[in-house]
Amino acid sequence: MMYDVIVIGAGVIGANIARELAKYELNIMVLEKNLDVCEGTSKANSGIVHSGYDAKPGSLKAKYNVIGNVLMEDLCKELVVPFKRNGSLVLAFSESESATLKKLLDQGHKNKVKGLAILEKEAIIAKEPNINKNVYQALYAPSGGIVDPFELTLASAEVAFLNDVSFQFGTRVTHIYREDDAFMVVTNRGEYKSRTIVNAAGVFADDINNLISDTKYRILPRKGEYCLFDKQIGDLVTSTIFQLPTKEGKGVLVTPTAEGNLLIGPNSEFVDDKNDTSTSEEGIREVIRRAKQSVDNIPMPFVITAFAGLRATEKNEDFVIGEADDVPGFFNALGIESPGLTAAPAIAIEIAHMVAQKLEAKQSDNYIIKRNKTVHFESLSIKEKQELFLKDKNYGKIICRCELVTLAEILDSIKRPLGAKTVDGVKRRTRAGSGRCQGGFCSPKIVEILAKELGKDLREILKSSEKSTYLIGLDKDLL
Repeated sequence: MMYDVIVIGAGVIGANIARELAKYELNIMVLEKNLDVCEGTSKANSGIVHSGYDAKPGSLKAKYNVIGNVLMEDLCKELVVPFKRNGSLVLAFSESESATLKKLLDQGHKNKVKGLAILEKEAIIAKEPNINKNVYQALYAPSGGIVDPFELTLASAEVAFLNDVSFQFGTRVTHIYREDDAFMVVTNRGEYKSRTIVNAAGVFADDINNLISDTKYRILPRKGEYCLFDKQIGDLVTSTIFQLPTKEGKGVLVTPTAEGNLLIGPNSEFVDDKNDTSTSEEGIREVIRRAKQSVDNIPMPFVITAFAGLRATEKNEDFVIGEADDVPGFFNALGIESPGLTAAPAIAIEIAHMVAQKLEAKQSDNYIIKRNKTVHFESLSIKEKQELFLKDKNYGKIICRCELVTLAEILDSIKRPLGAKTVDGVKRRTRAGSGRCQGGFCSPKIVEILAKELGKDLREILKSSEKSTYLIGLDKDLL
C-alpha cells in the first residue's frame, strides 16, 4: 500500500503534525517504536507553556514559541485538555542579576512577547508569598502557562485517529531508501511505502535523518531530573517560578502542574545513552538545592516520585524544521527541545502546510474537530458524581484511591480511540497510579482489568515496554 505521508514518532510533535495533516485529503500513517503515544520526551517534561522571552531573536525557537503560545489556549479548549495561563516569574537576587532580567525583557520585546514587566520585591512577595524573601526583582510574563503534556499528546493522536490516520506501534524504523518516486521505510515489522516522510522522532530524529540525507545532524540527549509533589501542596506557588537562564538551559523551576501537583526541576546533564532516563541521588539533591533558592520552604516530605526526561538538543541549538535540501519529500521536525511543547501547535501547522503543498493536497470537508470528552471523576461535584453513578454503576467502583479513579474511567481509557494497552497507558489517560502511593495499591487491579478487556493472560500485561512484565508465573508453578 502506498501512503501519502508517513510520520515517524508519536510524541507531542508527531501527534500534532498527524492531527494537522488529517485536515487534508491524505492517506497518513504514524510509525512509533514504543507501544503507545507519548512514551518519550513528551511524557517526562515540566508541562510549561513558555512566553518566548528567552529564545534568541530570529531563531526558529523564538518564532514557533511565540506563535505556539498564542495557539495553545484555543487548541486545548478544542481538544478538552487541561490548560491554565498562570503566568511566570524569572527571579533575580541582586542588582547585578537584575541586569540580566532587563536583557530578557528587551529580548522578549524583540520576540513580540506581550505584557512583560519588571516587578519589585514587594509586588513579587505579594503575588507569591512563599518566594525566597531575598528576591530583588523579577521578570513577569503573564502569557506563561501550564498544560497537561500527556493529554495534549493523547488528544491530538485521538483526533488524528478519528480522521482515519493509521497508527502502528512497536514499529522501529531501521532503514529508509528511495524506490522510483517513493520512500521505502524498513522497520522491524516490515516495509512501508510513502510519497513523503515527516521525521518527528525526538531524540532519535538525527538517526532517522541520517538514514536518508547527506546533511548530517547530531542530537545530544540532555537529561533533566524532576521531583513531583502531592496535590496537597500544589498551591505552594501559583505562577511558574524560574531562575535566571544559563547556557545549560532555563534552570530549575518551581511550578504548579495542570493536574494540581507541585513540580521542581530539571537539572541538566548531557548523556550518551538516548534511553537513559535514570535518576540519581546526586541529581535529585541538586534539583532540591536549586529549587530552594527560589522557594525556601518547600515541604520535602510531600515528594511522591522522582523522574527524568531527555531533551533533544541539536548541536546548533535551534529547531530544524522543513524539507531536507537533498531529499525532496523528506521533512524534519528535529532538535525539538524546550520550548518544543509550547511550539508544537505552530510547528504542526507549518509542517502540515509544507507537506500539503508538496503533494498538492486539498482540504478535507469531513474533518472531525473534537473527540469525546474524558471524565475525571475526582474533579466533579457530588451531584455530577451521583448522576454518573445512576447511569453507570462502574463509577461507584474506585480503583485508584489516591486520584479517585473509577472502574468506568479505566474501561473508557482502554476502549476509546487508540485505547490503553499497558498499565502506563491507563495511567496517562486516567491518572490511576499517579498519586501518593504511585500505583502501589491499584496496579495489580489495573493489570487484571487490562487482561480481561484485552483477552490476555495476566503474564502478558506490560507496564510500558515489551520487557516490562509485572508477573512471570503462578506461585504454585514457581514453587
